[in-house]
Amino acid sequence: MLFPSEMSKITILTYKNNSEKLIKKLHESGLMEIDRVKNEIVQEGRIHPDAGILAGYQLRLERIIEILKNYRKRKKGIKNLLSKKIEKKKVKSRSLKEKIGEAEKILEEIEKKVLDGEKRLDEIEERIEFLKAEIEKLEYLSLFNIYVEWIGKSKYTIIKFGISTDLSELKNKNFDFYYRKIGDKKEEKWAVLIVAHSSLENEINKIKNFEEIFIDGRGLARDLMKEKKEEIKKYMEEKKEIKNNLAEIYRKRKMELLAIKEEIEIEKEGKEIYRNFGETNYTFLIEGWCLTENSERVRKIVEEATDRENAIFIKKAKRNPDGAPIHLKNPKWAKPFETFLELFAIPKYNEINPTVFLGITFVIFFSVMLGDAGYGMVIFILSLIAYLKFKESEFIKSWSFLGIWLGLGNIITGFLFNSFFGDFISRFIYGDPEKMIYTVKIFGFSLPIDAIHNPVLILSIALVFGLIHLNLGFILGIYQNIIRRHIKNIFAEQIPWFMLEIGGGMLIGDALLELWTLESFTKMIAIILTIIGLIALFKKNGPLGFFEITGFLGDWLSYARLLALGLATAGMALAFNVVGELLPDIIPYVGVVLMPVLLVVAHFANLLIQSLGAGIHSLRLQYVEFFNRFYEGGGKKFIPFQIRRKYTEEIK
Repeated sequence: MLFPSEMSKITILTYKNNSEKLIKKLHESGLMEIDRVKNEIVQEGRIHPDAGILAGYQLRLERIIEILKNYRKRKKGIKNLLSKKIEKKKVKSRSLKEKIGEAEKILEEIEKKVLDGEKRLDEIEERIEFLKAEIEKLEYLSLFNIYVEWIGKSKYTIIKFGISTDLSELKNKNFDFYYRKIGDKKEEKWAVLIVAHSSLENEINKIKNFEEIFIDGRGLARDLMKEKKEEIKKYMEEKKEIKNNLAEIYRKRKMELLAIKEEIEIEKEGKEIYRNFGETNYTFLIEGWCLTENSERVRKIVEEATDRENAIFIKKAKRNPDGAPIHLKNPKWAKPFETFLELFAIPKYNEINPTVFLGITFVIFFSVMLGDAGYGMVIFILSLIAYLKFKESEFIKSWSFLGIWLGLGNIITGFLFNSFFGDFISRFIYGDPEKMIYTVKIFGFSLPIDAIHNPVLILSIALVFGLIHLNLGFILGIYQNIIRRHIKNIFAEQIPWFMLEIGGGMLIGDALLELWTLESFTKMIAIILTIIGLIALFKKNGPLGFFEITGFLGDWLSYARLLALGLATAGMALAFNVVGELLPDIIPYVGVVLMPVLLVVAHFANLLIQSLGAGIHSLRLQYVEFFNRFYEGGGKKFIPFQIRRKYTEEIK
């Protein structure tokens, strides 16, 4: 748990005639990650010939499914975002030939219908767009109440219709024209009808700011508009019918399509893995990784699949890295925090897995920064409802589980810091904004702590949290260096800081802050510790050691954000309560109704904004301040060669 799971390197050499059975068994077990063999002694592997055939069926099935998905009946609201539990289709273990046969049969039955339907919908859409454009032209022409067939050239006359953005040039010409304004104030446009002798055609063609419109048909524009609208209506009905047919196909054949596609993908993955092998004329060489705890299971699978016609070598990876992939083994409660770790980087094989520490401190920092019991209850209740009601959705389940922890943390810190929707209880229930929610003494300490009126104490707590967090990073760094056998690094990277913190802290508390008075012997020890710490620091970093000290102080003071965000939450909540209290006096009668609405909306907005800030800043303290003490990251995730089924369940 403290380090990534132990991995073992596996090398398998076997005859080619054993390959298909071995690959199938390894694929089913999902215990081994198969790497590409890079060895000059053997040739590079080639993809199995069946992989290309399977890829073709996969693409055809994907295309049909993607088309049909566009026409499925969608659920509205939040239900559309939540994944429903999938009832897997039970499939028998069968040969590749049988699976391809089923895929071909399904495609033969529906592929043409779906593709023809999609093609017809595209044609209809194109036709409707054309008709709409024609209707727009006819709308402009209908302003003049003339027949469409009149537009054009005859022996003696020419009639042209179009759009103009400037009438000044037309007014200066020696022919008749009629116009109607069609633009708005921002864009001046006119529908223009030009009537002239045919001899003036060239002059008309030279007119600027005139875009001629061509319309086909006979009769009045308004009559043609009706015809085209009726035509659109018919196309829309046909479009609806085709969409309903496609939606019905998807409803009836959805699981069948998804199941056979999944089976084809599994077979394709099994055939494509051949390219990772090394090969000779008669043998295959397979290399990869598995969890050390599973190495003997892999050996047994190989022995059974090849009838012992193999040579298998298993070597446990060293912590001083062999390039092993990373598998993180965390407690169930810490699983949601793996996402935050992956956002930064997963650890290298010889690095500490900080997920548990990240999870605990993230919850603490978030709870201090938000620090309101009322907001915590909202987060807790909503998260608990989501966890219980939408447990089929892994995404919702994971994040709601995290929300439960954050909600509980905020309930605790909120009551510690005298904040329940700000001063809601004190102001509206007790009738005295200065009164504490409760009063209790524990080991001589009075609780709760009023964060608004006693910010210095909260700042002190925040800095103590910061010092603990930073030193936890140093301790983890020491342990990591011990495992790596980098003992010298401990005395260059971690020990100097402990000396400076102890020695420097004692001297500053004595001389500057006057918190205590050191005896001469104790002061001498503090001076020695400080000097040794500085020498070690400057020896490693040279003159830049000075910036290491200022950097550390900056990182430590960065934890003051715990106070800043906590005060921001409490201050905003208090301000909303004050406004809510004054509202009935400012707006008689109506204010009484508005007050609860204002408080609900304002507190909910404050909850969202401050939660976002608390989350971002809590992560920042992990990524910048904490990880900077010991963590680098950059590992490669362990991805086993494994059958992953979402829509099918194989029965023997």
